[in-house]
Amino acid sequence: MLERRRQQRIEINEVAYIFGDGSSTCCRVVDITEHGAAIELPLSAGHSMKGRFKLMIAKGRVERNCRLI
Repeated sequence: MLERRRQQRIEINEVAYIFGDGSSTCCRVVDITEHGAAIELPLSAGHSMKGRFKLMIAKGRVERNCRLI
């Protein structure tokens, strides 16, 4: 399969939190670039994801505005 991302993903495997609609969920950031990230969520959270949310990586408390694609 041809890789079409603008930047190579960096594996970080860090604990993070997703905030949206007045609630938060713990997740894991698998890999990341300047333009996107792959995250893993608990099965209980997957169905409730909305189009826009905040992602905060616990290490360093880095927070980003995100959208689900």
